[in-house]
Amino acid sequence: MLNLNLPAHFNAAHYLVDRHVEEGRGERPAIFFEDQIHTYDQLRQQVNRAGNMLDSLGVEMENRVMLLVRDSPQMVFSFLGAIKLGAVPIPTNILMKSPDFLHVLNDSRAKVLIVDSVFLPEIEKILDQALFCRHVVVMGGGDHGHLRYEELTTDAPTELDPADTTPDDAAFWLYSGRNPERLMGAVHHHSHMVFCAEAYAKGILGMTPDDRVMGSFLFFAYGLGNSVYHPFSVGASTVLANHRPTPDLVYGDLIKYKPTLFFTVPTLLGALADYKKESREGSKGLPPVEGLRACISSAEILSPDVYHRFRDEFDVEILDGTGSTEICHIFLSNFFGDAKPGSTGKVVPGYEARLVDEDGNPAKTGETGHLLVKGGSVSSAYWNLRQETKANMLGEWFVTGDRYRVDEDGYYYFKGRSDDMLRVGGKWLSPVEVEGAINAHPAVQESAVVGYQDEDALIKPYAFVVLEPGQSVSEALEEEIKEFVKERIALYKYPRWIDFATELPKTSGGKIKRFILQEKLNA
Repeated sequence: MLNLNLPAHFNAAHYLVDRHVEEGRGERPAIFFEDQIHTYDQLRQQVNRAGNMLDSLGVEMENRVMLLVRDSPQMVFSFLGAIKLGAVPIPTNILMKSPDFLHVLNDSRAKVLIVDSVFLPEIEKILDQALFCRHVVVMGGGDHGHLRYEELTTDAPTELDPADTTPDDAAFWLYSGRNPERLMGAVHHHSHMVFCAEAYAKGILGMTPDDRVMGSFLFFAYGLGNSVYHPFSVGASTVLANHRPTPDLVYGDLIKYKPTLFFTVPTLLGALADYKKESREGSKGLPPVEGLRACISSAEILSPDVYHRFRDEFDVEILDGTGSTEICHIFLSNFFGDAKPGSTGKVVPGYEARLVDEDGNPAKTGETGHLLVKGGSVSSAYWNLRQETKANMLGEWFVTGDRYRVDEDGYYYFKGRSDDMLRVGGKWLSPVEVEGAINAHPAVQESAVVGYQDEDALIKPYAFVVLEPGQSVSEALEEEIKEFVKERIALYKYPRWIDFATELPKTSGGKIKRFILQEKLNA
């Protein structure tokens, strides 16, 4: 276990930002965004402005602040500004819809919502039902009757003393989607960011001030670590972009910014490999990517095929690993010069892992078991969910809900979930939620959703659909149902395939046997 030896009075924002200015690194670049470069001293000033803005709105220590913002310097300013004030920011999944936003607002009792103007229409749908939100601060232009981030921060002072927090104070929350019934607020502390940086950024990647990292999606644990507290912990710089992660645009970023570390997901690795191969074989050609020393892959299972396709095209090491919202970042990882394609690697030093059988006894080597993990970045609780906390946080051990096999060399291999939850594009998906959206279509009688591997061995939703009497199967209806679902839930949750069935397998009590459908697909 890592011993951080943090002082009794500790504020993570001061550690990640002010410390570098105080130690003479104020002129080093901290953030690259479009054509902007923010030095650590400029970052410090903007973080202080954001903290002072929140203070002027009545935000106090331990108050929650919901952040619904695209990747941008302002997202970083708001996140760290709230932490420096002693408040608790909640980066929120921008891919969700208004009912989920309402749940986060009311469940967290956030006093202030900072929202990107592009998401304001979804917020306006539910704002009259937000019970505790007192101020809405909007980033960007447009006509609205809310406070404007740019005006408030421009007028705010550039000096702010860090709140008198401790390593064990709550620093931020991340909402986990592993419970199909409701999103759950996982509470993380000031020490957690330091622990993750020491264990993974330094321990596995050997990250230094000379590194320039590029990642995406700051609203979830993987992206937040990659692009914020990992580079800032060592005085490195981060590259941010808020465009869609298409292979052509991402390749352009790799050329323009020359990152040394690229954090991504298997879906994009496969797309980048195909994009480069097609360009190489065509007449266009692409300039070479320079300076990249490693790619880090997580959030989905990286297949050996995608691993080798990317290595063949880019000749860059890929370190595959896995983490979770509740553990904050990666706790299983492959190592430089010691990677096994198809595995998620070994336990990251500083963490401990064990596999147990259905009775809680240790699983034997080579046998599949339920994965439990402990370490200094495990969430202390799910907010206001005592039973969920007790069921999943067993003393120092966290029940991941994943099933793994470990080989004689200590490499872990993912063998599925312990429940019906799916992980699609690094985000949790409840089959029940997708089924509810499908069943709302007037032509549908009932449905069942399971996971299915696409051509890159990545899990996507596959739906079995029973139609109402009198309805006819057609490609047009299949596409209509997909579009219908897209309008009601987050885009990544819609079924990529629809299989029209006459009936679904069920228990005597009427519960759908998804495992039978899963076995049918895997046969």
